[in-house]
Amino acid sequence: MQLFSTFENNSYLEIAISTLEKKGIMKKNIYAIPLDNREEERKLFDTLHRSDGTSMIDIGLALATAFSVIGASIGFELALGPIYWGLIGAFIGFLIGLIIRLFTERVIKRKKRLLKGKHSEVILIIECEETQAELVENILWNHFAIGVAKVTSK
Repeated sequence: MQLFSTFENNSYLEIAISTLEKKGIMKKNIYAIPLDNREEERKLFDTLHRSDGTSMIDIGLALATAFSVIGASIGFELALGPIYWGLIGAFIGFLIGLIIRLFTERVIKRKKRLLKGKHSEVILIIECEETQAELVENILWNHFAIGVAKVTSK
């Protein structure tokens, strides 16, 4: 049987490995594989083949609607007329909304992404007998594994 677990690269990983060795799991049956974490920044704009689920134009469209109504209303008294002022208002509203969304994605949400949760840095693979699986799983959880999975080999 194989058990897979992910850990942060800290002292708990080392303690878990030494505890497994003390409980009878041989060194040759314990594999620790470090992960390469993403260092490049995520792309801000979506493509046809990849989307992160956030819209960059939602606030812009709402503000474009509001500003076009205001511009058209005021445009009855201005020189260019209501149609032109409605279009100018829509354009200005869209730009303001787009700038707001870019600011929130670049500055505010970036800080949240950096501070968010724990990141897996090491995958630990343990080969053991099925009778030892429960013991190994408990050791991994007690030493702050981020995730654990069992695979039975037949």
